[in-house]
Amino acid sequence: MFNKASKNTTRQRVHDRIRKKLQGTSERPRLNVYRSLNHLYVQLIDDSKGVTLVSASSSKGKKGQRTTGGNVAAAKEVGKTIAERAREKGIEQVVFDRGGYIYHGRVKALAEAAREAGLKF
Repeated sequence: MFNKASKNTTRQRVHDRIRKKLQGTSERPRLNVYRSLNHLYVQLIDDSKGVTLVSASSSKGKKGQRTTGGNVAAAKEVGKTIAERAREKGIEQVVFDRGGYIYHGRVKALAEAAREAGLKF
């Protein structure tokens, strides 16, 4: 039998390959996406200083809302939230780091919502 790598191991290899090419700066931070089974987590990272500037997630929704974090609607909300928080900090341009995930579904919905809310990447 052959030893097949898990999906997460393969994703991590792809993410490492992507990270070799992407670098976030203070003027244009890296928009990093992490997708768990239940939630979506997003950070704006300045790699030159090693600091997270802004973050948002579907696990901490607005008060009184009971929505699941693992769907496209939640991804759109997280995209809008991260764009609003970034603009409050004066950030308009970012480098999109899809984290080794396929640009499809929740990742795509998040990216499009962030673009519609004013982020450029």
